[in-house]
Formats: sequence, C-alpha cells, structure tokens
Amino acid sequence: MSKFDLSKIIRPNILALKPYRCARDDYSEGILLDANENAYGPSLASNPQGDLNRYPDPYQIQVKELLTKLRGLNSVKNLFLGVGSDEVIDLVIRVACVPTKDKILITPPTYGMYSVCAQINDVEVVKSPLNVKDGAYQLDLDNLFSALKANPEIKIIFLCSPGNPTGTCLSHDSIRAVLESDFQGLVVVDEAYVDFVEKEEGSVAAWVDKYPNLVVMQTLSKSFGLAGIRLGIAVGHPDLIQIFNNTKAPYNISTPTALIAKEALSDEGLTKMYDHRKRLIAQRGLLIEKVQTLKGVGRVLGGNDANFILMEILNNNGKADNERALKIYSLMAEKLGVVVRFRGTEYGCEGCLRVTIGTEEENKTLYNMLEKALESIQ
Repeated sequence: MSKFDLSKIIRPNILALKPYRCARDDYSEGILLDANENAYGPSLASNPQGDLNRYPDPYQIQVKELLTKLRGLNSVKNLFLGVGSDEVIDLVIRVACVPTKDKILITPPTYGMYSVCAQINDVEVVKSPLNVKDGAYQLDLDNLFSALKANPEIKIIFLCSPGNPTGTCLSHDSIRAVLESDFQGLVVVDEAYVDFVEKEEGSVAAWVDKYPNLVVMQTLSKSFGLAGIRLGIAVGHPDLIQIFNNTKAPYNISTPTALIAKEALSDEGLTKMYDHRKRLIAQRGLLIEKVQTLKGVGRVLGGNDANFILMEILNNNGKADNERALKIYSLMAEKLGVVVRFRGTEYGCEGCLRVTIGTEEENKTLYNMLEKALESIQ
C-alpha cells in the first residue's frame, strides 16, 4: 500500500481532542485525597479483593504486560483494552467515521455487531460477500476491491477470522492483499476465536507494526472462558492505540475485571486455558464425526477453526432446508432442553444450525436430542 496517513482517517475532532486527565494519571500512591473517593471503603459485608473504593488504573498496564508476553508483541503501547470487543468495534467506528458521510465494509456472513454499531453511529454499511461455494467462506477479493472503488467513503473494513458464524480462518494471503492494496482506511481483523485454530495460519496480531492501519481484536471471552468479565482487546500501531486511549471513558476497565484477567493470564491460568482448549478441540472433532452420521444432517461447513460448528439440516429431498432447521432449533430449545443457534437467514448458511462445543456430557446430550428432533420433524 502507499504510505498510510493516520491523520486522513481519524476524524478531525478526535485528532484535536484533549483527553480527560483523571486523578490516577498523576499519582497512585500515598494518602489519596484527590479523586473524591470514599475513604472508608466499599459498603460490602465481606472484604473484597482489590481496592474497590478507588478508581482503577485507567490503562491497566499490568494486564497489558501479560498480554504482550502471551501474544509476542513489542510493547504495551500496542494494546487497548475495552469493555468487551463491542466497545472496540464502536470506538473504531466513532474515531474514524463521520456520521451520514463515511461507510464501513463487512463480508457476510459475519458477526452482526459491526452493522449494529454502524447503525447506532449513523454510518452506512457496504457488503462484500464471502465466497461461500462449498462452504469455503473466504474473501472474494475482486468483489471487495470493486466495492472499495465504488465507495470511496469506506473508512473501515471489518474481517472476521475465524469467522462467526463460519468458523473459518481467512487466508493470510488474502488479508495481506487487502493491507497491501491502495486502501487508505483501517482494516480490522476480529480474532475472537483465534486460540481454537490448529493450522499454522492463526493470528495476524504480530503484523501491526508493519501495517499501521491494521487493528486486531481479541477477547478473553472464548478460549479463556471469561465472557462474564467483558474484556476486549485491540492490538495496533502505538499511534492508533493512543487515539483509542484518548477517546475512551477514563476508567473503562473495572478493578474486578482486571484482577480476574491477571489471574487468567498467569502461568497457572494459561495452563488451565490450554487444557480447556485442547479438550474443546478434541470434542469438536468428535462432534463433527457424530452429527454427520445422523439422517437429516448434511455437511459441516467451513474450516472448523472455532469453538463451534456450522451444520446443515436437510429436508427429505436431501437439500439444506431453513424451515426444517428452524423447527428443529425451536423444538430442541423449548422441549428438549438444548439451545443451539439458527443461522439459516445468513448469507451462504441455508438450513444451518450453529452449535457451540460443550463438555463431553453436554455433547452427548446434544447428539441424543438432535437425533430425537430429527426423527420428530420430517
């Protein structure tokens, strides 16, 4: 790509923003009488972990140091922490896109929050569908570059890898082709499920210093099993990360969230995460084999690079069928006690159910209830 100029992508009002300077930006030790906190502590029956009466570290450096080590990054300056990936998505759109003027590009089928955040910010969404033939779920670069040419207002491209609901890693060559094109906006690669990838092509987070317009999103919700603490991660060039930090709410990451994150990123926490990941990947392979033995289940689509599978439900003519898939989804949730996700209305996902990989016992129950549902609804 030609030389990237961040000042031409970020909104002028954001570039001119003088960030709020909070008390903890100056001092964090001593008798702290500078932030109007309650000196007697929290009103709780027990003594909690952490100084909950004090505002948290606005930049959570200790968490970032652990993430830097885990992901092989150069510096904590490459990292931004958000309240889940949803805050990161919203923030990227807010700093780059002028409402009613600028646009984003997505590649359906993909994660729905990109479009939701765009609509909230009054930003138009341009769609460049993936190549879905035979469940490939890869970028159609000719279509994507045509869309960029026809819509010069596009400021951000959102790429989901592994995709949701596709469960498929985008090829690194295709991502690199976008980054090395003439596109002068931000390229956001959402890697929420990257720890479940077994092939060599996993994360592109290490690319951020080479490509200053690249933002890589990750999370502790999936492989770390910490969806409840709401910690999202953005990896990027330090200049871009600084803009995110200037724009965010001063204390967006709570003390309990940070404490749990540090425990999860410790050596003991990582050992547990790697064990759970290994078991989930093994269960994923077993579940793929088993469901395909059931009459009425078609292909398991995509690359199976995440902690879920995307499978077709067939009608009596052997065709993927939305009506039958929706009925089976409803019956399982309402009568059989197993909740999966109907994804048949997504582009390239006709007749599909998305099934999260559970424990050994949960997967056995899923299989049995799915078999019962398939027998009940012909």
